[in-house]
Amino acid sequence: MKVPITPETKVGSLLEAYPDLEAVLVAMAPAFAKLKNPMLRRTVARIATLEQAARIGGIPVRDLVRRLREAAGLPAGEIQDPEPEAREPAGIPESIRQKEVRFRIDGDEMLERGIHPIGKVRECVARLDPGGTVLLVTSFRPDPLIETMRKSGLEVHSVEDPPGKHATYIARP
Repeated sequence: MKVPITPETKVGSLLEAYPDLEAVLVAMAPAFAKLKNPMLRRTVARIATLEQAARIGGIPVRDLVRRLREAAGLPAGEIQDPEPEAREPAGIPESIRQKEVRFRIDGDEMLERGIHPIGKVRECVARLDPGGTVLLVTSFRPDPLIETMRKSGLEVHSVEDPPGKHATYIARP
């Protein structure tokens, strides 16, 4: 069954309905090559939307959706940009800076081994005392993980520094 291609479409649903679009995604942004990793495909792709993927890939969501629709043989149509979200502050807020990094997780290394880092992040967060943080380092902004952690009531801040390296700090409020 074909699914509509909109900013809200889940990456996993898109690739199930249009498997050939994986090559289009990878060609648009090298970060999308991680979709070839079976663990990432089974986990993150199921909850990440095209809007989130566009942010990770550094591509305007309108361009991403239009290109995918064209590649799928669908009319481009009008693509509304989603409502702008509150963006992360330029730096790490004082509330996080004052806390010590107790756990550092290399998300890219875990994904390369076929392990999704969310389990390790949850394990480390459970062991945090009030003065500590978990630092997740990845080559992409892990929007689905950030959203999951925030829904769990955690304080989460992510910054890109240097370009192509994302530091995501997770702490109890």
